Order: sequence, then C-alpha cells, then structure tokens
Amino acid sequence: MEAADIHAHLFRVTLTIEQPAVPQRLSLPVWIPGSYLVREFSKNLQKLAARQDGRPVALQQLDKCSWQVDCVASSPLVLAYEVYAFDNSVRTAWLDAQRGFFNGTSLCLRVHGQETQPHALELVSPVPSWEAATGLAPHRVGKRGFGTYLAADYDELVDCPVEMGSFWSAEFKAAGVPHRFVVAGAPESFDGARLVADTQKICEAEIHFWHGRKRPPHKSYLFMLNAVDDGYGGLEHRNSTALIAARRELPRLGESRASDGYTTLLGLISHEYFHTWNVKHLRPAEFTHYDYGAENYSQLLWFFEGFTSYYDDLLLRRCGLIDDATYVRLLNKTVNQVLQAPGREVQSVAQASFDAWVKYYRQDENTANATISYYTKGALVALCFDLTLRAEGAGNLDEVMRTLWARCKAGPMTEADFAAVLRELGGRSYAREIAAWVHGTRELPLEELLQRFGIVVLAEPAQWQQRLGLRVAESGGSIQVKTVLRGGAAEQAGFAANDEWLGVEVAGSGWRMAKLDDLPLYAGSHRKVTALVARDRRLLHLELNLPTAVTTWRLVLRDAALAQPWLSPPA
Repeated sequence: MEAADIHAHLFRVTLTIEQPAVPQRLSLPVWIPGSYLVREFSKNLQKLAARQDGRPVALQQLDKCSWQVDCVASSPLVLAYEVYAFDNSVRTAWLDAQRGFFNGTSLCLRVHGQETQPHALELVSPVPSWEAATGLAPHRVGKRGFGTYLAADYDELVDCPVEMGSFWSAEFKAAGVPHRFVVAGAPESFDGARLVADTQKICEAEIHFWHGRKRPPHKSYLFMLNAVDDGYGGLEHRNSTALIAARRELPRLGESRASDGYTTLLGLISHEYFHTWNVKHLRPAEFTHYDYGAENYSQLLWFFEGFTSYYDDLLLRRCGLIDDATYVRLLNKTVNQVLQAPGREVQSVAQASFDAWVKYYRQDENTANATISYYTKGALVALCFDLTLRAEGAGNLDEVMRTLWARCKAGPMTEADFAAVLRELGGRSYAREIAAWVHGTRELPLEELLQRFGIVVLAEPAQWQQRLGLRVAESGGSIQVKTVLRGGAAEQAGFAANDEWLGVEVAGSGWRMAKLDDLPLYAGSHRKVTALVARDRRLLHLELNLPTAVTTWRLVLRDAALAQPWLSPPA
C-alpha cells in the first residue's frame, strides 16, 4: 500500500495472490461494518490490471464491485490498481500532503475463496517524516510504523484502519493493557496529557464494567482522532477506533473546566470503546459472518447502538469525569430529542434498526416524521430496563449485559437471548415490556421511573422552533425551513421544507425577520399572524396560529441519595 500521487489523492495498491483459483474472483466491499449504508466504495477504484509471470492477464468485470481474472493456478497472480481517497470521514479513505487514512473496506479487494486465510499488509511511507499507526499485528515494522503487518483473515484486515502522517501520539495502560492515542491536526493549545488521563479513566471503567479485575479480550488498543475545523463522529473496530472532532472541542492547556464540546468528545470516546464489547464481540446473530456485497439487516441496532449510547455518558459519570448535574443535563437532551421527533409514533426502534440502510443513513426533510433514532430511543429503552430492574429489586442492566456476554460466549446474540437473561435475573417475563418499548410506538414510562430515582420532570415552554413544529437554519439574516414536523402549527399553516421565511404581517404592519426569535417581538399579544414565505421564487402568505401550550421536559435531580446506586460506580 503506497501513495500513487499525494496531490491527486491516489493510493496505489498491489495485491499478490500466491495460489489463485481458476478463475479467480475478487470484489470490493460496498459497505463498512458499523455504518449501515451501501456506500459503493468501488466508485473510487481505477486502473485495475492483472499480471501473471510478468504478462497481462484478462480481467472481466462482473458487476459494480466484482471482477473475475482468467488466470492459471501454477504461479502467483498480481493485481495493481489505484483508489481515489478524498473523504475526510471515519468511513472511507483520505490522502493529501498532510495526512493519510484508510479503512481496508475502501482499499483492499477480497479474494473469494481465501477470506479465511492469513493476510499480510505492507505499508510504504508517502513522506519520509510520516508515521503510521494501526491495530494490525506488526511483523516487520520500522520505528515510524511502516512495514509489514499481519491479519488472521480478511475480516481482521479490513477491521483495522490505518492512520498516517505527522500526528501527536501518546501511550498508556488500562487494566495492564497497552493503549495508544494518536491525534492528527491538533492545534498548539491541545492538552494531550489531559486527554490521555481522561481516556484512561474511561477505559479502566469500561474494562471493570465488563470483566471486574480480569483482563479484556484485546491485547492492545488504538484511538485515532482526526481533529478538523468542523466534524464529529466515530467508527468502532475490534481493537481500535477512528474518531473525528472539531479542534475547538479538544482540551486546552491551562483550562481546568471541561467545555460542553470536550464532554461530548469524551462521550464519543466512551461510546466507541464500549463497542469493543457491544457489537464487535457480542453482536447480532445476523452479523456472525459479514456479507460485504449487500445490506446486512438486523432488528437489534436499538440494543447495540442504543444501549451503548445509554452507557457512554453514564460511565463518564461513574468514572468521575462529569457530575450528577451534567449527566442529568445530557439525559435531558436525549429525552427531548426523542419527544420532539414525531417519527417515534410511526416506527418502533426494532423497525428503525432494520430500516437503517434506507432511513437513518439517508436522512431528508421528512426523516423526523417517519422514523426514530435507534441511538436516542434505544438509549431510553436501556434506561427503562435498567430502572425497572432496579425498582423491582431484580438487579440492574449492568448484570444483564455481563450475563449476555457469558451466555453468548462473547459472540452472536438474538433478542431471545436478551429476553431469557431478563427473565433469569428479574424472576419474571419481560415480554410485555419488550413488545411495548422495542416493538411498539407508545410513550416510554420515563417520568414514573425517573421519579423513583430522585429525578422529577418539569414542563417548561418550548423554544419557538418546537412550538411551531419547525426545524430551521438561520444564517446571514435568512431563515431557511429544513423540516416541518408532523401535526405542528407550521404544517397546518402550509409551510414546506426549503421555504425561506421572510417576515410576518401583524395588525396591518409588515415586518422583516432575521431570526425565528424575532417572532414574539413583532407578534406581541396576537395569537395569529400572516407569515410571508418565499417558495421557488414565489411569495406566499400563510395564516399561522401561534400555539401557547407546547412544552418541553426539564429534568431536575431532587433526591441525589435515590439516584446514587444507579449513577455511582459499583463498589
């Protein structure tokens, strides 16, 4: 693996098959595990050619991502190709003069019939001063990380992304296991020591969560963070994770207080590290063997993403990186995200999991009305199971997770496994709760359960976007409508996505609006206004009723003692 042209963003890949089949079929994955969308990585592959004994061999393309080589079995088959790499996300590949990064699913062809055979990957440095980092096992590797790495099979090869460049790097141990953190694009103000210390606390807490004082299943772990001007996200792998975050959210030298952005970054680190157990080992039965050429459907993403989303912030609280008030505020945000999505009444989290390929990862102006996030509602489902078990004196969700790990031998699981463990620990069937919370669309019993653990729900007036049933973008004095929520006042008035809201007419006077919060200024005591809207260059007058009774939840911790068995770290 080397750079064909840094400025053209091209990787050059050479694949050698020592004992090819006759004929030999090859393919490039269409998706990457952990990100449930067919991304068609083969669109970036070019100049594919095959040679045997130094002579060209005929290639036939079979479909969008598969090829067949008319070779013989008597000598090694060598394929060469280029891959365009200009996606600065965690999902694909990137190459420029400052940094290189790739996932194997974007660059490494799959040799059909030899997927379970050992693979070797040789990394060649594009720039003499660069370093390389990956979770693959080193074989012959130099001080800067370039050289040959080994993988037990194709799955491992493509599950260990590679970071290259002049990055910041530090090492630490958690539960005796070596960990490394590399950061690309960090500014001079970056407090690396704090990031490492906080990450170590997270890792220690999560290893203890799953194994107590025993060692985790991974022998080493690598965090790769790409610090950019604007971005956020992560993708889990078996012994590493790729992260992206805004530079302004990194911890800064001389600042002791954690910003909201840094707290969010710590939650992302916690989330992706928790996936080491919950989806990379314990995983949907449908993911026992990945089909890299098509969608892999599962109704269990509410468990693997949602429950991980529940624990990411909760474990920040338990390891002391945030306090009770901050945790409750983060939980409050999740609750309101779900309550403000009309799609929760349309689709269950089990259905949303199955439809991730066409809905969650293909969001549009109607997404909030048609589906619900299996991340956010899945997290609230986890909360409801946890607090229900605790309220009944039947253990807690922590024990459920660990029991599932043992029952499923750290491998594939089904919803039936989850139900069986709930019955085993809770002493009764939880089929009714699973049907209602996972497969149903009725409201979750959040208020009642939270109150039993010292958190009360206060209703307060919603912001204007929520009152009107709108989601807007405000920039340069313009109000652009992005989403019109189902059943809201804006929908009843006739607003549509992509409208530009110019102003309002009230009692014979017209006013230009620069932001939505101008509305009460001009409406005064009037409960009805005329909205002036531009749609496809036409000016429309929409009669808009201003609702007064729309509220949002505010969670308040009233009795910390009741919450401590849940929020505090176990003894």
